[in-house]
Amino acid sequence: MASELPNRFLTPEDLVEMFELPSVETVYQWRRKRTGPRGFRVGRHLRYDPAEVQAWVRSRTERAAA
Repeated sequence: MASELPNRFLTPEDLVEMFELPSVETVYQWRRKRTGPRGFRVGRHLRYDPAEVQAWVRSRTERAAA
């Protein structure tokens, strides 16, 4: 993942690109299972705060290092 995230809310497609995921369905599975970064809805569109994504990545890397 790049150290600099865009200065805007991220889309599921952004997460697919950033993490080189197989498809956007992976992001939706994370959401259903509550295992991915916290997202929120704007109308019918799912968005992610870049700070939340960074915090999620940090928590995953800290857990892996423990």
